[in-house]
Amino acid sequence: MQGIDPAATAWLLASTALVLLMTPGLAIFYGGMVRTTGVLNMIMMSFISIPLVTVAWLLLGYTLAFSEGDGFLGNLEHFGMLGISPSTTHGAVPELLFATFQLTFAIITAALISGAIADRAKFSAWMVFVPVWAIVVYSVIAHWVWGPDGWLAKMGALDYAGGLVVETVSGASALALALVLGPRIGFKQDAMRPHNLPFVLLGVGLLWFGWFGFNAGSALAANGTAAAIFLNTLVAGCLGMLGWLTVEQIRDGKPTTFGAASGVVAGLVAITPSCGTVNTLGAVVVGLAAGVACSFAIGAKFRFGYDDSLDVVGVHLVGGLFGTLMVGLVATKEAPAAVAGLFYGGGFDQLWRQAVGAFAVLGYSAVVTAILALIVKYTIGLRLDREDEATGIDEAEHAETAYEFA
Repeated sequence: MQGIDPAATAWLLASTALVLLMTPGLAIFYGGMVRTTGVLNMIMMSFISIPLVTVAWLLLGYTLAFSEGDGFLGNLEHFGMLGISPSTTHGAVPELLFATFQLTFAIITAALISGAIADRAKFSAWMVFVPVWAIVVYSVIAHWVWGPDGWLAKMGALDYAGGLVVETVSGASALALALVLGPRIGFKQDAMRPHNLPFVLLGVGLLWFGWFGFNAGSALAANGTAAAIFLNTLVAGCLGMLGWLTVEQIRDGKPTTFGAASGVVAGLVAITPSCGTVNTLGAVVVGLAAGVACSFAIGAKFRFGYDDSLDVVGVHLVGGLFGTLMVGLVATKEAPAAVAGLFYGGGFDQLWRQAVGAFAVLGYSAVVTAILALIVKYTIGLRLDREDEATGIDEAEHAETAYEFA
């Protein structure tokens, strides 16, 4: 059995804290994007995800995702974290730490979904939905992609830090939940602008900071691989911002602060699956292209009529799929994963594996989330009453307001 590496353990401890910080950062990011009557509810949907997913993960989520089972699901060997002691290792780090690191991924994935259903979902319904979703959707996909015998892992689909497991899963689930819930009152008619752009920029700053733990922490070691991924993460975020702002300047005549924040997230989302498979030039291409692609993708909700309130589908689903497929195009053997994509002489071999993984994850996440949402809808109810929604979700659900205007 491999012993514990103190340097790797120290880096993973720091990375775990960084990823956990991303959820409060997301709360501020989302909180700034909604109207004044929904700020507290939006923030609370992220914060409540932390304890709800933690309980679900420790009971069932971790063992289903990371224990040996079959290609589709792990076993119950570690139900309630049984059989894992402080001396049990996962590679060169304590398994308890690895499980906690993976828990922070599960938390933010669930929280991301909330952005698609802003201002109109019952808080009680969200509290029921989140832990069940974490088990029946997130843990299953995590096993497929990262589990010791997951079928996508065996097939050779690559997802270094969560383009499939986090971004595609959250985006597909958000789309399904938004479709079941229906659009907000006034969608496509009323202006629903972000109420606090400084909040948005503060939130994206915290997300970007945490993303270094998200991606580079996935190396599970303090080494050259982590350093390369750290740089790729920085580069892609920068180029995502530049790509989005370029589109705004050409299309609209003005680069916006909201576009800058959205572009950073688009670049980071797309580099997440590919950060360990591309070189620095690849990170430039992935980030820039994602910023451009996602800046156009967010308009799809108006053309197709689904109310993705805070652009979870347009940024996380599209960006996650884009980044996953880009592995099959711009992966290079110079990168830590040592796989060649189409543009580096690898042919279509890796690209088809990435495509199968992407659409399998998308399909499962969307279908199972829709079924779960319909069960909640027809049992305890999923949506606020129209009167409460019109009055404001903060007062209706929490008996509070973020700002005192009297």
